[in-house]
Amino acid sequence: MNPELKQVIPKPPSKMKGYVSALLVILLIWGSSVKTGSSPGELIEGFPNMMDLLKQMFPPKWGYFSNIMDAMLETIRMAVIGTTFGAIISIPVALFSASNLVQTTWISYPVRFILNLIRTIPDLLLASIFVAIFGLGSLPGILALTVFSVGLIAKLTYEAIESIDSGPLEAMVAVGANKIQLIVFGVIPQVLAYFISYILFTFEINVRAAAVLGLVGAGGIGLFYNKTLGFLEYDKVCTIIIFTLIVVLLIDYISTKLREKLL
Repeated sequence: MNPELKQVIPKPPSKMKGYVSALLVILLIWGSSVKTGSSPGELIEGFPNMMDLLKQMFPPKWGYFSNIMDAMLETIRMAVIGTTFGAIISIPVALFSASNLVQTTWISYPVRFILNLIRTIPDLLLASIFVAIFGLGSLPGILALTVFSVGLIAKLTYEAIESIDSGPLEAMVAVGANKIQLIVFGVIPQVLAYFISYILFTFEINVRAAAVLGLVGAGGIGLFYNKTLGFLEYDKVCTIIIFTLIVVLLIDYISTKLREKLL
């Protein structure tokens, strides 16, 4: 048989890379456990206390639903307003951040830096700052969610803008289109569906975030979390958790269906 016609069987890839990666992950977990002072033994020792807490939470106090209905509606309203304002503000921010629209680095880089700074600050810290400025109530929570929404929506949107097809933009420039026409007729049609999807995604996150902003006095259902936990009324806490879970699941389902229609 001609040796040139022999079938060349490739060698299987080395498994050393997988072994090394697994070893590094194990070392990372072990090192993190040592440095944080945590261990599986502590988890096992605290397991009976976890069971005692669950026993105190069940059965939930179902009659407490009527007490928290208005607070839950306030939480949803906070998320709606915060997401809406954040989406509006994020439009110019995303446009100024996109490198294919703004080639001037001294404009796009500072805007991106501000976005990174916004995403670095936790929403609870933002709410605490606004509570110190404006006092207790829904307004600090709305402002915190607005700032958080700007950081998230603008980041995702300008990345979507940078990945659009440049062909239509080049054709419009060739026929003398200005920046406004480029954005209205070249950019918006390509990113509108993604932009709406990002708004819905951010709204889902904001509903969850708004549910705990009340812990720092920013209104919503979080105020009842703070009160019931402070008085060790765990059956009421369980009721609030179940109610919040139902609302979040419902919003997630509706939002998912809307995103499927858009994309």
